[in-house]
Amino acid sequence: MNNKHVEILLVDDSPADIELTIHVLRQNQLANEIHIAEDGKEALDFLFCRNAYQDRSFTDPPRVVLLDLKLPKVDGLSVLKAIRGDDRTKAISVVVLTSSKEQKDLVEGYKLGASAYIQKPVDFEQFRRTIKEIGMFWLVVNQPPPAELFRN
Repeated sequence: MNNKHVEILLVDDSPADIELTIHVLRQNQLANEIHIAEDGKEALDFLFCRNAYQDRSFTDPPRVVLLDLKLPKVDGLSVLKAIRGDDRTKAISVVVLTSSKEQKDLVEGYKLGASAYIQKPVDFEQFRRTIKEIGMFWLVVNQPPPAELFRN
């Protein structure tokens, strides 16, 4: 088990979007440690230190979760609800990054406590720029929550 500090938890089931997101973040030196969860169940296991991630600690959360909504096993809104519903994880920044154009997803995402809601651009260059801007804000500009918020 790798105990390196994870800066970004990327929750997405699209191999192309995962590859491009990682490429842009690394190209711009915005994240050294990115953990990929390809479904909602794996994301929850990672965040709540369960199953394959039982050796992780709640005291070392990711700086930001980039969360797609349309996921296998457990959908993104359910993942967001679980994050916000637990004192150990509710301060983690969660950016919904989705291709969903549905107004109800936008409304529900913010009702459940999304830190931001971004529709994935379909244009390659716009997607690249969007990922760079997300990384710059959440990993460089934004002040993360203090560590004491993540103590058991």
